[in-house]
Amino acid sequence: MDESLLDDAQQVPGTAADTDGGTGPRLIGRLRTLGVPLGVAAASVLLSCLMLHWLATPGETLWSRFHVWDAQFYVQIAQQGYPSGYSYTSSGQLAGSNLAFFPLYPVLIRIVHGLTGLAPATAALVVAWVCAAVAAVVVHRLVTRLYSARVAGFAVALVFCQPMAVSLWLAYTESLFLALAVGALLAMRKESWIWAGVLSLGAGLTRSTGLAVAAALVVAVLLAVRRERRLHWRMALGCAVGCVGTPAYLAWVGLRVGQLDGWSRIQSAGWGTSWDWGSSTLDFLTATLHDSDGWVPVSVAFVLVGYALATVVALLQRPWPPLAVYGVLIVVAALGQSNFYHSKPRLLVPVLLAVLPLASALARSRRSSAYPVLAGLAFFGTWFGAYMLTIWPYAI
Repeated sequence: MDESLLDDAQQVPGTAADTDGGTGPRLIGRLRTLGVPLGVAAASVLLSCLMLHWLATPGETLWSRFHVWDAQFYVQIAQQGYPSGYSYTSSGQLAGSNLAFFPLYPVLIRIVHGLTGLAPATAALVVAWVCAAVAAVVVHRLVTRLYSARVAGFAVALVFCQPMAVSLWLAYTESLFLALAVGALLAMRKESWIWAGVLSLGAGLTRSTGLAVAAALVVAVLLAVRRERRLHWRMALGCAVGCVGTPAYLAWVGLRVGQLDGWSRIQSAGWGTSWDWGSSTLDFLTATLHDSDGWVPVSVAFVLVGYALATVVALLQRPWPPLAVYGVLIVVAALGQSNFYHSKPRLLVPVLLAVLPLASALARSRRSSAYPVLAGLAFFGTWFGAYMLTIWPYAI
């Protein structure tokens, strides 16, 4: 059966389901449920800004740090659209181009620019920050439904202080994708199949890992069909809509450049990204942990191993299957490709599954031990992200 996407009253104490009265108590209850995730998000961006300011070199501004690297491509797409075909270097070799970047974020930048008159670069940051706030709320609501409000609070904090969580505040797609992906999972949990399909479609038009959200939707629908012993039209429609986003964009790029694998060719030419079953990641881990003396590669290696181990632990705890499928596929996509090793922690930011074992453990712990641990993780995570943006000279 279908429920309203925003109806969480029966899950969170102190909301409308627990109040006798009208609009006032109901509104107060809903605002109370928003306080924790929005407070965590606000603390995260404040701490990230302080770290970035502390590590910044003379003459460097926070504004420039929030618009690094790929941000320029998204703003350029919002202003000029996509090229009509392949791009080439001066020597005639295939080069990376704006076609590597999915369209939803640039579309939102253009909409905000058109509605507010803000410069496209400013509009890009507005979209990212609003989406980060929305992501905090939907993560909290999903984990509350699956576990408890206390676990949800720690989960939001861990998501927003993990290594490279700073990317949620950049003019990047991390916050938009996280909001759409977890929003889709929340809709699946509520069996609001049309909403699940629409949000999955949005995730698929944001990043190629939207395929992980679509796979989770298929699993959720199959579970519902097995339980109800019938396929409702809303399930079928939601599933069909949710699965079309990423394939549609990849097909559009293929038609635009005249080769069906055009998007993959552009990714490989511009960013060295291709599917290699994790061999490059394994080679990196082996070489780094054996004889590297560089702080960044060693730290990234431990971060990747940590995510992998945390995902295994989460699976051993038998999580909700759609969440497990989504999380595992995000981890596999990040570790199974040959791309810049220092970009992988950023690609793992939307996983969610990996933080749940630690969030559950912290929720069971006493405050006197849980909060110092969380504070230490928050310090390291935000410092790591700020370091990678300011001191480390390469792409994130």
